[in-house]
Amino acid sequence: MDERIVQFIRALRATGVRVSVAESADALRAVEQVGVMDREIFKAALRTALVKDARSLPIFEELFPLFFGLGEPPMMPATGGLSPRDQRLLQQALQALARLFGPQMAELLRRLLEGQPFTPEELQALARYAGSRHIREWADRQALARWMQRGAGLDERLEEMLRALLRMLAEAGMDANTLRQLEERMRANRAALVRQIQQAAGMSALERLAERPPEPSEAELLERPFHALTPTDLHRMRQMVARLAARLRTRAALRMKRGDGRRLDAKATLRANLRHAGVPFDLRFRRRHLKPRLVVLCDLSTSVRHCSEFFLHLIYLLQDQISRTRSFVFIDDLREITPIFAEERPEEAVRRVLRENPPGYYNTDLGTSLATFCRSHLDALDRKTTVIIVGDGRNNYNDPRLDCFEVIRRRAKRILWFNPEPRALWGTGDSDMLLYAPLCAAVHQVQNLAELTEAIDRLFERGGA
Repeated sequence: MDERIVQFIRALRATGVRVSVAESADALRAVEQVGVMDREIFKAALRTALVKDARSLPIFEELFPLFFGLGEPPMMPATGGLSPRDQRLLQQALQALARLFGPQMAELLRRLLEGQPFTPEELQALARYAGSRHIREWADRQALARWMQRGAGLDERLEEMLRALLRMLAEAGMDANTLRQLEERMRANRAALVRQIQQAAGMSALERLAERPPEPSEAELLERPFHALTPTDLHRMRQMVARLAARLRTRAALRMKRGDGRRLDAKATLRANLRHAGVPFDLRFRRRHLKPRLVVLCDLSTSVRHCSEFFLHLIYLLQDQISRTRSFVFIDDLREITPIFAEERPEEAVRRVLRENPPGYYNTDLGTSLATFCRSHLDALDRKTTVIIVGDGRNNYNDPRLDCFEVIRRRAKRILWFNPEPRALWGTGDSDMLLYAPLCAAVHQVQNLAELTEAIDRLFERGGA
């Protein structure tokens, strides 16, 4: 049993539940105290030792029956109690159905009648047939179970065959009570086979997940390029964003409080006067940083979508350090999303923006988006506004509208560009990056979350580039 519990703990870890070595030891000691005879007490002991938060509880509940059974009675023959005459009618009906539906479906129906579960070898064959090798995430087990059920015949074909069997038996004169009992037992056995397949799909998924390399550390995730992120990586990074924003907020707040322009800055004064030995003495005073005023334009096309997602999330978690922000997104044209962030929390607002703006592959048109901004939103700009563009500068060979870009540059304080593509690719193919870059105050390569965070941090430095 200890080995089974250790396997269960490994499965919890493989599906994202954090279980420490100490907690594993606690679980083994708890089971040693309560034993395994009472299933509910045994389950409660493991749950108490291994589950730390509500988010992990559904995973625990799903995995427990895979390792320790469902606690249900075994399948039972559905033909028990049938008279010789009813058994003869049943055999005749099965022979007729075999001709109509084929021998494989007839064999499955016979399995339901006899209460015969699948063997481990049969389940392994079904999992291979259904594509268990393609499992990448724990959620994939549900699709695997559906394909395994279909491969076994546990779908609408079996339901049609079951109805045909009951109809034929009724027409042959089988008693209504006997028919009802036969149907109830067969459907119970069918449900048991479905649960058996679901368990097998779950175990197959766990085996595949256990073969994966260990999850990258947070430091490794920060350095992983946006285009190489898996769904699991994205989920973990979305959880990291709030912590990153808290660090940025603390650093920005410290810069804001450095001075009010009236207090003497001793360190800066001494450094400034080293060049002429302190004579004459040039005084330096602490200066307060002003909160930036931002207009952001984010490309939501497929190639840069994750970069824009994390940028928006971080910026709106830092709103207490920003004077004002107006936000726009574009693929083939521009749309303002500022009201969405005024109505909802940042994480919910970002999800809504991504949901309402489906990704695009080959329809990015920054030129048209810039023209829309100049036509409808120039009132968002003044000489205190920093414009930030998040995108790869790829225009699908459309007009880059440098004239509109120049209008924006003249009206704003400065333009900063955050580009997730490697610098070596700027200007290749349909990239207009080398045309836009000279008009920007600064261009930052932001291939990963670490570079993006650093670029955002520099907004709050003096000069902000």
